[in-house]
Amino acid sequence: MASLAEIRARLTAQESKKSNNYKSGDSAVYPHWNIEEDDTATLRFLEDGDTDNPDFWIERAVFKFPFNGIKANAEHHVEASDKTTIVQIPCMEMYGDKDPILDEVRTWFKDTSLEEMGRKYWKKRSYIFQGFVREDPMTDSVTPENPIRRFIISPQIHTLIKAGLMDPDMEELPTDKDIGLDFRVKKTTKGGYSDYTTSSYARKESPLTQEELEAIEEHGLFNLKDFLPAKPNAETLDVIREMFEASVEGEAYDVEKWGKYYTPYGVDKVRDNQTSQADDKTETKTEVKEEAKAAVKPKVTKVETKTAEAEANDTTVDGTAEEEPAVDDKAQAILAMIRSRQ
Repeated sequence: MASLAEIRARLTAQESKKSNNYKSGDSAVYPHWNIEEDDTATLRFLEDGDTDNPDFWIERAVFKFPFNGIKANAEHHVEASDKTTIVQIPCMEMYGDKDPILDEVRTWFKDTSLEEMGRKYWKKRSYIFQGFVREDPMTDSVTPENPIRRFIISPQIHTLIKAGLMDPDMEELPTDKDIGLDFRVKKTTKGGYSDYTTSSYARKESPLTQEELEAIEEHGLFNLKDFLPAKPNAETLDVIREMFEASVEGEAYDVEKWGKYYTPYGVDKVRDNQTSQADDKTETKTEVKEEAKAAVKPKVTKVETKTAEAEANDTTVDGTAEEEPAVDDKAQAILAMIRSRQ
């Protein structure tokens, strides 16, 4: 893994540039968003098992396509629903490739009347870490046999983690086994939403315990990239484009058309397609729960006022409730633009 100085240099360069598959039932993900208000969970991050990753986290980027409900399908035992349904779709930029959906949405920010739609369809980022839960305020929480947990970290908390790395008082990586630092996730409330801005690194270094060292020796470290969604192939990219257009047009989710590829939480994937992409029901469930708990007020979208350039970078907005999809003149205008390019 890269040194602290190398990580700092890369983070500085990134900021400068901006300004100019999981196992079903896996309990390794620690749901820090379930802690009570004013409680603190103390985490100790570990390095990535993939030594080619210079960071001790990996970025996950997905789209969240909203659909106006779900179409009934007797063959696949799917009941009709008129509730807003969200389907997570991997963004190709996560794999280092250009993403055609993101390229399309990026153009919407050139028109102020389309910015709201642009925010709705912009990629949503989260970050996967691993480590130990050293202090858990949830009395009903159960530690799995392998105590090395995975953490799904929001952009809000990730910004604080990066800021700590840039602090000149931090002399060693927080993942160091002998003189590393714990990270304290503190949950408060601001404006009716869960807020984590008071989270921070511990002031004092501490070594890993003998029990923690033995756990690493016994179980090994996760390769974080293994927990990214499967990369879409050419066939799947065509399906994603079709789902994107249907979502913009305000259609309901159709398991007959798309159930072999991507499904909303609670709908089983159709398993008779050899080219279908692996999904992650466990992580989808935890992300849905995180967003539901983050939004105290129902059906409210909390979006910071930002320029189109800042929105395209999308590094500060935390997870909140999704807006209800709407079919209107803007949607029709967007669809006309999309189809004119094909």
